[in-house]
Amino acid sequence: MNAFGILLRQRLRRDRLQLTLWIVGTALMAFAGYAGVTQSYATLADRQNILAAALANPVILMFRGLPSGTSEGAFLAFEVLPWLALLAALMSTFLVVRHTRGDEEAGRAELVWATPAGRRLPTVATLVHGLLANVVLAALTALALIATGLPTTGSLLSGAAAGTCGIAFLGIGLLAAQLMRTSRGANSLTVWVLVATFLIRGIGNAAGTPSDDLTSMASAWPAWLSPFGWAEQTRPYDADLAWPILLGLVFGLVLAAASIALQSLRDIDASFVAERRGRVSARPALASPHALVWRLTSGSIIGWAAGGAITGILATTLSGLVDQISGENPAVAEILTQIGGATGGLDEVVVTVFFTLLGILAACCAVQTVVRTRQEEAHGTAESVLAAPVGRVRWLADFVIVGVVAVLIVVGAAVLAGWIGVWSNGGDESLYRIVAVAGLGQAVAAAVFAVLTALVFVLIPRATTAVAWSLVLLAAMLGMFGPLFGLPEWTANLSPFAVTPVVDGRGIDVRGLWWLVLALAAGGAAALTLMRRRELASGA
Repeated sequence: MNAFGILLRQRLRRDRLQLTLWIVGTALMAFAGYAGVTQSYATLADRQNILAAALANPVILMFRGLPSGTSEGAFLAFEVLPWLALLAALMSTFLVVRHTRGDEEAGRAELVWATPAGRRLPTVATLVHGLLANVVLAALTALALIATGLPTTGSLLSGAAAGTCGIAFLGIGLLAAQLMRTSRGANSLTVWVLVATFLIRGIGNAAGTPSDDLTSMASAWPAWLSPFGWAEQTRPYDADLAWPILLGLVFGLVLAAASIALQSLRDIDASFVAERRGRVSARPALASPHALVWRLTSGSIIGWAAGGAITGILATTLSGLVDQISGENPAVAEILTQIGGATGGLDEVVVTVFFTLLGILAACCAVQTVVRTRQEEAHGTAESVLAAPVGRVRWLADFVIVGVVAVLIVVGAAVLAGWIGVWSNGGDESLYRIVAVAGLGQAVAAAVFAVLTALVFVLIPRATTAVAWSLVLLAAMLGMFGPLFGLPEWTANLSPFAVTPVVDGRGIDVRGLWWLVLALAAGGAAALTLMRRRELASGA
C-alpha cells in the first residue's frame, strides 16, 4: 500500500500543472459558454430559430450536441457539452499513455517494475490518478455551471457526463498503450478512435427523428455506439437522465481491467501490434536530414491536411444556411462579423470565420512539426544526426522549413476544397478570391508559430512543448473569442489570426500582413542565429 501511495503522489506531482490547465480550462469553457448563450441567444425565439435550422441541416448536428429543448441550460448543452467531453477525453488519453507506454518507452517503467511495486501496481496507480482527474474535472465543471444560476441537477449531470466520457477514454488509452509499441503510436490510435466516435455520435444525431415542434431530436442507434453519444443522452436541463453516464463509467473500467490483464501476457517493451519492420538500407529519398524530417512528420501532416479540407468545404457550403439563420436572428450575423472582422457580405464573413479556424489548425500542425525537435533532442536521437556532417543550424532549419511547408499543405487543401464548394453552389466569382485571400493570410499567421516554436526551443528547450502550445491556445482565444467577451480591440489584434488580410468592397485590406511577415523573418533569423551557440539539452 505504501508503494501505491508513493506512485500516486509521483503522478500527481508530475502532472500538477498540465492537469490544472486541462481541468480549469474545461470549467472556464462551460462558464464562458453560458455567457455566450445568454448574450447571443437571449430570447426564446432566437433559440427556437437556431434549433430549427440545426435540425434541418445534418452538418450542424455533426459538430454540435443533441437538441433537447429551448431553455437556456438545454441550449447550452447543445452548444458546448460535446466539447467539454472532448477535452476530458483528450486529457485522459494523454495522461494514461504518458504514464504507461511513455514511461516504458523511456526506460523508466523497467526501473519501477524492478521494485516491490511490480508490474501491475504502476498501472493501477495511473488508473486511479486518471479517475481522480476526471472526478475533479466533473466537479469543477458542475460548479462553474451552478455559479451561472443554472439548475443544480442539470449542472451536475453535465459535469458527470463530461467526466465519465473522460473515464471511457481512460480505458481506451490504457488499452492502446498495451497494443502499440510506442507512445506516439498509442496516442495516434486513441486520437483516431476519438475522432471516429465523435463522428459516429454526430451521424447518429443527424440521422435521428426530430420532434414536431423542431426543438429536440431522438438520436438514431449509431449515437449509442459512442462515449460522446452516451454523454449527450443524459439530456441535462431537460429530461435529466442519469443512467447513460454509467455506460461510460463501466466501459472505461472494463477496458482498464482488460489492459491490466493484457500487460501480464507480454514482455517489457513489447506490444500486441508488432512494429512495421524497417528496410535494411534506406531509400535514396532518405539520404538527407531534410528527408528524415519529412519521414518523421508526414503522417501527422496528412491528418491536419484532411482537417483543413473539411474546414474549407464547410466554409463555402454553409454560407447559404447561415444566411437563412441570420435572416431570422440578426445576432448571428453580428457575432460572426465580430469574430471574422470582415466588412463585406455574409458569405465573406462566414469564409473569414471558418478560415480563422483553419489558421488555428495549420498553426497546430506547424507547432507539432517543430516541437519534434525537442522530442528528438530529449530522446537522444538528435545526437546521432548531428554526429554526421550536419550542422545544428541546418538541422533546426529543416524542421522549420517542413513546418512552414506543412502549413501551406494544410491551407492549400482548404483552399482547393473551398473552391470546390463555391463551384458546387453555383460558382460566385467573388468567393474564389475571398477564399484565396483568407487562405494566404492564415498561412502567414500559422507560419509565425513555426518560427516562434523554434525560438522557444533555442531559448528554453525544456519548456518548448508547454510554451509553444500555450501560445497557440492564447492566440486562438484572443482571436476567436476576445471580441465576444468584450475585450479591447488591441487584445484581439495581438493574435496573428485576427489581423490577416480580408476582402472589402474596395479591394484587399492587408491589415497586419506586413507585421506578420516581419515577425516571420525576424523570428526565423533569431532562432537560427542563436542555435549556433546552443548546446544540446538532452533529457525530459
